[in-house]
Amino acid sequence: MNNKPTILLVEDDPFLSSVLRLKLEKESFKVIRAADGEEALNFLTEQGIRPSLILLDLILPKKNGFEVLETIRQDPLLEKLPVIIISNLGQPSDIERGKALGVIDYFIKARLSIGELVNRVKTEVLDKD
Repeated sequence: MNNKPTILLVEDDPFLSSVLRLKLEKESFKVIRAADGEEALNFLTEQGIRPSLILLDLILPKKNGFEVLETIRQDPLLEKLPVIIISNLGQPSDIERGKALGVIDYFIKARLSIGELVNRVKTEVLDKD
């Protein structure tokens, strides 16, 4: 069965992304990892990948998460993709900006529970299908 929901994980921290990938794959998700914002947009625009959900870090090389989010929201083919932010940026202004750009949730890495994040992804993706 190859129709696993796909998660695009946009995270430049190799440790966090490998932990998240393992946990998500264990829950039967297919995980595609982008290490920077440019690579993430390349997957979405050039390669036409349509993930069930995007997990997006904000502090990224090349293009930051807000730039990625703004680009996604301006593209009619991508604008409705659900996005959850995982970031070290925990200022109310950052959270507000994320919400204004339509993210469905915002996790701050310092307080991140991997289990909680995986459950949130499962709720969002599996309850929609």
